[in-house]
Amino acid sequence: MTENNPNIDVDIAIAGGGPTGLAMACALAGTGLRILLVDAGKEVITFTELAEQVALPPFDPRVSALTVTSQALLDDLGVWESIRAARVCPYHEMHVWDGEGTGSIHFSAAEIHADSLGYIVENNLVSAALLQQARLSENLTLVQEDKVASVERALSEQPAEGAGGQNRKESDLISLTLESGTVVSARLLIGADGGNSFVREQAGFSIREWDYGHQAIVTTVKTEKAHDYTAWQRFTRSGPLAFLPLHLPGQAPADQCFSSIVWSCVTQEAEGLLALEDEAFRRQLSEAFEYRLGNVVESDRRYSFPLWQRHATDYVQDQIALIGDAAHTIHPLAGQGVNLGFADVRVLSDVITAAMAKGEDFASHQVLSRYQRRRKGPNLGMMAAMEGFRHLFGSDNLALKWLRNNGLKMTDKLPVVKQQLIRQAMGL
Repeated sequence: MTENNPNIDVDIAIAGGGPTGLAMACALAGTGLRILLVDAGKEVITFTELAEQVALPPFDPRVSALTVTSQALLDDLGVWESIRAARVCPYHEMHVWDGEGTGSIHFSAAEIHADSLGYIVENNLVSAALLQQARLSENLTLVQEDKVASVERALSEQPAEGAGGQNRKESDLISLTLESGTVVSARLLIGADGGNSFVREQAGFSIREWDYGHQAIVTTVKTEKAHDYTAWQRFTRSGPLAFLPLHLPGQAPADQCFSSIVWSCVTQEAEGLLALEDEAFRRQLSEAFEYRLGNVVESDRRYSFPLWQRHATDYVQDQIALIGDAAHTIHPLAGQGVNLGFADVRVLSDVITAAMAKGEDFASHQVLSRYQRRRKGPNLGMMAAMEGFRHLFGSDNLALKWLRNNGLKMTDKLPVVKQQLIRQAMGL
């Protein structure tokens, strides 16, 4: 349901209505807790309307490569089948090669007897499906076109019985004032408000961050040759270039020629590419991709965003938890950002549910720390791996060039190692 009350009292407030925040809201909807989700955006088009338009372009310029574990979460939340029936693209193979050398590696789902390595899904379809599902919950309040303006720890007037049987203490409330003037009292605040998280800033979480000095250009393109449901990534000195296959319903495999591209390069180079006329941009893109799918014959509007690495020193405080990009922002090198966020959702919802079953205060630092312990290590591990790849493939050092090229070639000839890499990339 959607409400705009001057004052709202809930158990859990979630700031941010992107895929991670919406997934968190849906994951908690069955707990019996009163949930509030606040998002600055508004619903431009419903999932039903989107699903009616998927037989034709345009595609959403922002896409995600969902792993098997992310797909399982969306399935558990009751939205995967509707998303899949609308427009998703499975990819069965992946080709990765060094644009500065001769090393390459090929991954195939057949190597581990799987149907696919993952799915390329448009972000707006995921968000719209989750929003539609969220509206079905009676204990979930959605506030759109509004955002958190201040965060304070409040004092409850008197001890009261909370959801799950826990007794509230005098200082166990978080008070949120929204830009509209609405005041929200909550026992737990979950920050899912992105890399520039206001919740993280207001609560005083410390972070480590650095600017890569790169921009990521994203757009949809059509190529001469069909993509054959294959994901491609070429490493260049200035950054990786990825072609991610897209599926157009009603078209034969031989006619599936649309791809979403993510082209990461230094800021000055990115600005030059954005300034090009469409035809000139397509020529440069075709050349940078080494014409693997022939010429790029069509391209949609180009968008760009700066690349940062961010990681909160802690994900939790008493009564506050950060998830997704609010806790960790990763280089889009392997397309793992949304998958890490969905893994946060799975673990935090499990921790809260388990605490309620034991009669524990799910908003306490002790309980929330269980979420941090389970997620911080994997997130840091993925971030370190992406940093290592970035430095390895961005170096002019001859020894490193030899290492990466021969490393790719050797790994490509080791089936057991490749199978393990595939399973890790799929989240298995």
